[in-house]
Amino acid sequence: MATASHSPSSPQPFKLILGSSSVARKHILEAMGLEFQVMTADIDEKSIRRENPDDLVMVLAEAKADAIISRLNIADYQKEGNQPTLLITSDIVVVHEGIIREKPTTKEEARQFLKGYSGGHVSTVGSVVVTNLTTGKRLGSLDKAEVYFHDIPDEVIENLIDEGVVFRVAGGLLLEHPLTLPFVEAVRHGSLEGNRKQAISRCTVCLAKHFWRYCR
Repeated sequence: MATASHSPSSPQPFKLILGSSSVARKHILEAMGLEFQVMTADIDEKSIRRENPDDLVMVLAEAKADAIISRLNIADYQKEGNQPTLLITSDIVVVHEGIIREKPTTKEEARQFLKGYSGGHVSTVGSVVVTNLTTGKRLGSLDKAEVYFHDIPDEVIENLIDEGVVFRVAGGLLLEHPLTLPFVEAVRHGSLEGNRKQAISRCTVCLAKHFWRYCR
């Protein structure tokens, strides 16, 4: 288990475990000024299948939480007077032309994914599950967006593939990557539309909403 150390401006009312090794998710929590530890679920995500992307991302986030909890001594977190400990897990998929796309496994698959996004759009479906290890309560929600792209040059696609980041993210798509971000035209969230920089801030708001509901 890795530990990330930060110095929030005011005392944090809970302990936090991030159930993911995702660099993007770490950056979101750091941007919120939160202290957290990192644990990974190490589950076989391919063994969990659902046809509906909403169902898939939620069941995967819950499975990650269950896997991490199974390795913890929960009694340590339930002692009277303990500061609440929250475990956050999440998952995301990209949906393109009605097909769920998870992490590509080959260069050709990654190339096919990215070329398909060029000049078009995709849907992203993400889940956030927060489990209070002290009380046992669990809260989850979904976040959806439509992402529109300018034409993505072949050279950029090949550079992304050579770098290897596309194999670690759903649909081979990392919006905040410096090679990808310039070609994101707009992000539409429900009835709201924003520019490419707002994609990350939406995730931050989603996470923050869950934290504060648990810690009031």
